[in-house]
Amino acid sequence: MASEGMYYRMMGNTGLQVSVLSYGFWATYGVKDRLMENEGIEMAKKCMSIARNAGVNCFDHAEAYGNPNGEAERLFGIALSQLQEEDSQKWRRSELIITTKIFWGGDGVNESGLSRKHILEGLDASLERLQLDYVDMVFCHRPDPFTPTSTIVRAMNDAVRNGWATSWGTSEWSAAQIMEAIWFAKSEGLEPPMYEQPQYNMLHRQRFEQEYFPLFQPPYNYGTTIWSPLRSGFLTGKYNEGIPEDSRPTQIGYEWLIDDLKQRKAAGEVEIVKNLTKYSELKFGCTTAQLALAWCLKNPNVSTILIGATKPEQMEENLGCIAIAEKLTDENIDEINAILGNNPESWMGYGAAGARQLKTL
Repeated sequence: MASEGMYYRMMGNTGLQVSVLSYGFWATYGVKDRLMENEGIEMAKKCMSIARNAGVNCFDHAEAYGNPNGEAERLFGIALSQLQEEDSQKWRRSELIITTKIFWGGDGVNESGLSRKHILEGLDASLERLQLDYVDMVFCHRPDPFTPTSTIVRAMNDAVRNGWATSWGTSEWSAAQIMEAIWFAKSEGLEPPMYEQPQYNMLHRQRFEQEYFPLFQPPYNYGTTIWSPLRSGFLTGKYNEGIPEDSRPTQIGYEWLIDDLKQRKAAGEVEIVKNLTKYSELKFGCTTAQLALAWCLKNPNVSTILIGATKPEQMEENLGCIAIAEKLTDENIDEINAILGNNPESWMGYGAAGARQLKTL
């Protein structure tokens, strides 16, 4: 533990130490009205400062984030520049890990996907918005069925070796696709992918705990930056009694969450969350969100969790999950898994035994 209250883990084979909690900017910042820009920048600075003061060193982005695409990166670039002017020591570039993801860059036929053209042009545009010379981590935001893996690997290799990124990884790729990219890179003497950004939470476990299990072992030691640890807010418990008026599903562009919530309810997951809410209050006196984040932290294969916050109080609450994770015992994990009832089937003896691996922070 290099900073009081914060823990750090190695990001795969990169040699980078990343805080176990990172600040993710998906659906967090982006303005439709430029008159709201200053307000957005100031709020970003407040949340970023709370995170940094707590030891968070990783800030996650993508060219698709914000409205229009890339707006979240642009606002972050302005906010970071101002924060560095105010306190150059706290915000020195050598201590920050800044990421971006390439896939959805625009509406044009060649402004999306993982062609060599779009990878290099998209990364260049992201760097301009972020006001940076390089990012520490760049992800292929999704697999591209129309571009050969060899083409993708060569383009990402050039991005790294030209100094525009220090390493590269994948997001929502299958284990087979990741393995193909790694071994093509190694056979050609190129830079291999070193980390994945998958969805992982109490209600979405199969791929992370089963399919990816071999990737977490030597020689791969694949790192992870998990997204949606709260299942788009579902695991906060705020949807237990319906959809609040100011929640994300009521916002333009997120209507799909309404259908998702209907599916969650039909699958009986509302009752699961209600039981988790009771458990978190009874056992730890914490929020459901803090328990859900703490549960993710107990998995050593989670390098860092992407938390999102648009208000300081949300950031403070999320950061409180570390104290809860420190208290979670083997018995607690077993009790939580009993509530969830969704342990993945074993992978060469993993599965149920995998719950054992969720017990060391």
